[in-house]
Amino acid sequence: MQLSDHPAHIAQVWAALEPLTDPEIPVVTLRELGILRDVRETTDGLQVVITPTYSGCPAMGQIEDDVNAALLAHGLKAKVITQLFPVWTTDWMLPEAKDKLRAYGIAPPHACEAPASTVQFAARPPREVTVPCPQCQSDNTTETSHFGSTACKAMYKCLDCLEPFDYFKPY
Repeated sequence: MQLSDHPAHIAQVWAALEPLTDPEIPVVTLRELGILRDVRETTDGLQVVITPTYSGCPAMGQIEDDVNAALLAHGLKAKVITQLFPVWTTDWMLPEAKDKLRAYGIAPPHACEAPASTVQFAARPPREVTVPCPQCQSDNTTETSHFGSTACKAMYKCLDCLEPFDYFKPY
């Protein structure tokens, strides 16, 4: 939905939230990551809907605090709602988020194989992917740990420039 489709007060909320960045990756905004899902008007007032990158994401408390602080700083009031379904997917990331991740030294995620709303009860075998180094763009990289600096990232190493880097895992 375009901001022009919203009543003025909803557009003000979007504008107040636009500069908020992810606490763990401060070069990318919550909107660009797809965490900031919606601003809606209900009979109880305005709601800001956020969706965690995964259900145990430790940054969600900070994100909610940041949303509330931004609203307060602009004299706006809304309730923050954490919505778990549909499940967040890296496919919700805007292209500029992926560009910013790469420039920051984090390899952006590949596209997901299945829609995030697909329920899967058995683990799929890992898909062979080439993860280019964000430093030198070489495809000669290897995963050194399935978990990087945060659970949503894996640790890789470039075998050409020898630099370690995070890869934002697709979800």
